[in-house]
Amino acid sequence: SGSAGFTTRPVIRGYHGVVAAGHYVAAEIGMRVLEAGGNAFDAGVASVFALTLLKPQSAGIGGECPMLIYHHSPDASLPNPVAISGQGVAPRRATIDWFRRNGIDQIPGDGLLATTVPATFDACVAVLQRFGRLGLRETMGPVVDLAAEGFAMYPSLQQALRARADRYRDDYPTTGEVYLHRGDVPALGWRLRKPAWASTFRQIVDEEVRALGHGADRVTALQAARDAFYRGFVADEIARFAATTEVPDATGRSWTGLIDAADLAAYATRFEWPTRVRYRGVDVHKCGPWTQGPVFLQQLTLLEGFDLAAMGHNSAQYLHTLVEAAKLAFADRERWYGDPLFSDVPMERLLSHEYAAERRPLIDAAVASAEFRPGDSAAVRPRLVPPDPRAGNGDTTHVDVADEDGNLFAATPSGGWLESSPLIPALGFPLGSRLQMFNLDPGHPNVLAPGKRPRTTLTPSMATRDGAPWMAFGTPGGDQQDQWALQFLLNVVDFGMDLQAAIDAPVVHTSHFPASFSPHETFPRRVVAEGRIAPDV
Repeated sequence: SGSAGFTTRPVIRGYHGVVAAGHYVAAEIGMRVLEAGGNAFDAGVASVFALTLLKPQSAGIGGECPMLIYHHSPDASLPNPVAISGQGVAPRRATIDWFRRNGIDQIPGDGLLATTVPATFDACVAVLQRFGRLGLRETMGPVVDLAAEGFAMYPSLQQALRARADRYRDDYPTTGEVYLHRGDVPALGWRLRKPAWASTFRQIVDEEVRALGHGADRVTALQAARDAFYRGFVADEIARFAATTEVPDATGRSWTGLIDAADLAAYATRFEWPTRVRYRGVDVHKCGPWTQGPVFLQQLTLLEGFDLAAMGHNSAQYLHTLVEAAKLAFADRERWYGDPLFSDVPMERLLSHEYAAERRPLIDAAVASAEFRPGDSAAVRPRLVPPDPRAGNGDTTHVDVADEDGNLFAATPSGGWLESSPLIPALGFPLGSRLQMFNLDPGHPNVLAPGKRPRTTLTPSMATRDGAPWMAFGTPGGDQQDQWALQFLLNVVDFGMDLQAAIDAPVVHTSHFPASFSPHETFPRRVVAEGRIAPDV
């Protein structure tokens, strides 16, 4: 335990602020905003904007970005922490009936049919309005400059482009024109410029500046910029592109999109109460069951009944216990989770100590269960489907910020990937494909409905102790996010590791349950372990 031994990076310590982001330039931009007088929310938003430019294989401005923030706002109506619903909703025309009439029994993982309303920009503006000190000129302005000047091609972006280069040449030529160099994947260090992206968001920043020049206050000026996206030229171009562009997808056919300008005009970010459990004196907070976040908490309530430290870190007994707890919690995710504005999710019951005590005996210390066992429900067996190589899902990224006032910001931007939707040439970014996470079974809690949030994998995390901020954390990884981040927290709380040692420690995960992404594969009893796990384990 503790911090003994080699770590890949030193633990960063300080008093002014810390920014952690999925690309070093995004972290640098966030820190620059802190140093210019911004708070954690200004810096976090700036880093999110930067990541949507720098990591298009992981997150785009046309995607989504759930957040958790710990704040010192005097507004007593807001919970603390507060969950920011940065998840777009299904378009009005996206119905079960529409898909069935068109012979589609599973929403594809790519193309324009899978588009939800872009949510990242609205979530960022909403946070700036409610909690920030600065505006878009200071937080997005540096990113606009970076898009125009260009940034260096780096290995993981190059690898992502190489994996889908044929798609960008054949199916998504508007993407290939920007990201390929004369039809080929660019060399490392090649300067990637995004002039259309820069032009789009320069116009949006200009709307804010113009409003300020006419005497508007900061919040009103931000609203003017927000309206340019959701009620102005951006919304109009998204609607025009979706209505006039046929895109091939995993159905084997080509389709135009279902989203229109009215869908964008009707969208608004929600501020919500997070879900919470206390684990060994630490309060852990997650977004609600419109994400998979509560599955992290269900695992904690199950594991609290075991002496994990006595089992030994990453021992066979410890990892077996983790995996079996994950199987039970993720079975409940599939059975119960969905947008609580549309579905009745028994969250209080699922997170209760009584429920965990009922479920915990199902963990057999000697046997890896082959069953799929949601609680308070008849046993079900998920449909086994083969992987679909045509689907194109990207990765995810993450931002955490702490400032000297004790504010914390955790955000998991994702979607709007290059891999799954073509670039809109006039705007410089693609749309998202999160609609694929919906189910088309009318009895399922995550069933498709217009205006509903798909149950997203994106799941920032926050922990407090004695009512005070302690940690903001998160990870990429789709369905693995709430398994990997859980092991990080256990490394700190149960095994006494410092933060970097806890991050560096090898992890495992299971895919025993239906995947969130289309085509929703299930691999009973499969466990994936990093090679650094001891061979005998």
